[in-house]
Amino acid sequence: MSFDPETLPGGGLGWMDGTGEQAGVVLSTRVRLARNVEGYAFSGRAREGERLRVLSQVRDALSVIPAARDGVLVRVDQLEEPDRLLLHERHVVSKELAALDTGTPPRSGAAVHVGRDVAIMVNEEDHLRIQAMRSGLDLDRAFADARDIDVELGQRVPFAYHREFGFLTACPTNVGTGLRASVLVHLPALVLTKEIGRVLVGLQQVGLTYRGLYGEGSEVIGNLFQISNQTTLGKSEQDLLDYLQDIVRHVIEKELEARKVLLRDAEYILEDKLWRAYGTLRYARSLSFDEAMNFLSGVRLAAGLKLIDGLSVYILNELLVFTQSAHLSAREGRVLTEDEASVVRAAFVRETLERAAQ
Repeated sequence: MSFDPETLPGGGLGWMDGTGEQAGVVLSTRVRLARNVEGYAFSGRAREGERLRVLSQVRDALSVIPAARDGVLVRVDQLEEPDRLLLHERHVVSKELAALDTGTPPRSGAAVHVGRDVAIMVNEEDHLRIQAMRSGLDLDRAFADARDIDVELGQRVPFAYHREFGFLTACPTNVGTGLRASVLVHLPALVLTKEIGRVLVGLQQVGLTYRGLYGEGSEVIGNLFQISNQTTLGKSEQDLLDYLQDIVRHVIEKELEARKVLLRDAEYILEDKLWRAYGTLRYARSLSFDEAMNFLSGVRLAAGLKLIDGLSVYILNELLVFTQSAHLSAREGRVLTEDEASVVRAAFVRETLERAAQ
């Protein structure tokens, strides 16, 4: 593999350090601002020359912006698929920008500028997707990070803006503020108590939506749910953030209540289930990704309930990222088959948990 992700500031993984409010339940917070450069067709309709001019204009602006000074620009359209997948597994690029599962190469001009806390995708659905990620529940700081780049970039690159409608975007649901905020939460107790269905229906009733680990189009795995706003028009950025934060706090309270119920009503059954998950991870010789995520969910719950010592949130987040296929292939220096990846995954999990137990 030609691309070294360690050349990125913080490896593009600052969001997984296990700090921040409610880090035991909330893995990460992301705020994304969609912007388009005035005078060019949106990325999906733009010609190759237009996309390349957008990239050149944005790259020149980023080179003189103080908030982006330490960032690294990666031409996604020049990477091989395993490297694009690795960036996607780190939540640095979207599946669309990386052209994964399409059988076609990325569109010309596809790129990402990666800083320690902010990544800027260029020529995705919109010309720019400015996204900031933070560990734990930290919407205000994530928004501040994205806004700083947005303001400085907007002073050098003219954004498509309508006096009545706000920022213009390729998808009508993003018109207005262009803001999408999401919080990735771990909700195993609500799943075990069969309350999760009611909670998810409640989210939709109050105008929010939920997705899996990788956002739109991804399945829920390992009891990880990404909760986000659906529309951006007609409300200020702060209103959207405050509303999402209030609802997420309510969901967290429900999850913590469900954990107390499990400990009170089914303590021995719960402990047995969680220790079995830990034992499987400690000694298994082959693990599919789905198996690893589901067992890790149990171990994450056990750590949150103080049933297992020595497992930090950082270690659990590390296992979440580095057990994915592109990371395992990078570890071995070659593309692995599914069966080979299962064996390497199990070995990596065993080694990591053994170190943590020492």
